[in-house]
Amino acid sequence: MTGQDRKPFLYVVVCAAWPAGGVGELIALAQERDWEVGVIATPLATGFFDTAAVEARTGRPIRSAWRAPGDPRPFPDPDAVTVAPATFNTVNKWAAGISDTLALGTLCEAYGMGVPISALPCVNEALTAHPAYRDSLERLRGMGVRFGEHAFDGPGQDGSRWERALDLLAR
Repeated sequence: MTGQDRKPFLYVVVCAAWPAGGVGELIALAQERDWEVGVIATPLATGFFDTAAVEARTGRPIRSAWRAPGDPRPFPDPDAVTVAPATFNTVNKWAAGISDTLALGTLCEAYGMGVPISALPCVNEALTAHPAYRDSLERLRGMGVRFGEHAFDGPGQDGSRWERALDLLAR
């Protein structure tokens, strides 16, 4: 396939929070919408979901660490990025431009690449009251990040929360 006939490529950034266990559903929905998908997980997030199942579904390794100089790039450049679930820690570091993990570095670079970015926060009510979080949301919205509000208020919701991440990219 040439660059013109390839499917669009979606980076799914996964943070360490309870909804990560359902990320396979997000991947399946993205593939149904004709996306190719690569998963980038924060270092702790891989303990929250079935990594073997995700790698089998995407046909690609999950990335959570920087590649060594000279190693080939395992994913093409993204056409879009979604962060689901997006934790308090990731949202605040991302807004501050901190790039101390591959996931955060990817998010910081995606802004500079001008690709659409969506995020589904998973942040409890006490943390959403913190002024740093509110400031981070404001900064990221100003950068064009599209947020799904209250996507993960609690367990037991249907798949529409995952669809929200993809719908936000289609705007």
